[in-house]
Amino acid sequence: MPDDDYNKTEGKMKDVVEATRKEFASIRTGRANPALLDRVNVEAYGDVYPINQVASVSVPEPRLLVIQPWDRKLVPDIERAILKSDLALTPMSDGSIIRIPIPTLTEDRRRELVKVARKVAEEMRIRVRNIRREAIDILREKEKNKEITEDDLRRGQDDVQKLTDAFIAEIDSLLETKEAEIMEF
Repeated sequence: MPDDDYNKTEGKMKDVVEATRKEFASIRTGRANPALLDRVNVEAYGDVYPINQVASVSVPEPRLLVIQPWDRKLVPDIERAILKSDLALTPMSDGSIIRIPIPTLTEDRRRELVKVARKVAEEMRIRVRNIRREAIDILREKEKNKEITEDDLRRGQDDVQKLTDAFIAEIDSLLETKEAEIMEF
């Protein structure tokens, strides 16, 4: 497989693994993590912004998130956005700072979150396989146009398959870590 095609394929697969990390970071565990709020958007100044663009988020304690808006007028908007999210968190505000206690997860909620993590991992595996299919299609096209030999095609397919296996293994490893984190008491 030509180096530039291989590098493009590898780059796309790395992006999928990075997307997996981000998705897993936004899945709630029993611990406070600023990434929990990454998918929460706030209506402010006539537009919609992620929380981290209108406030600073910190973790002073293992089970507490503190949000300090850069503009005090946004406190109610941020609270509303958190309540509307699917995170099942209850913000408490003193007018200038928002505190979000992270409750311990029930066993049922933990199982639900593991299912969500598995679903995310499967979607990401599918993305990696689709990238593999695209790369192999490119190789077949090049072989058909006599740009590469049949041996090069086979070697390229083997390379792409090895790459695919490596990235799927990395996604599985991330899933295993996330499941352990979710099930931890």
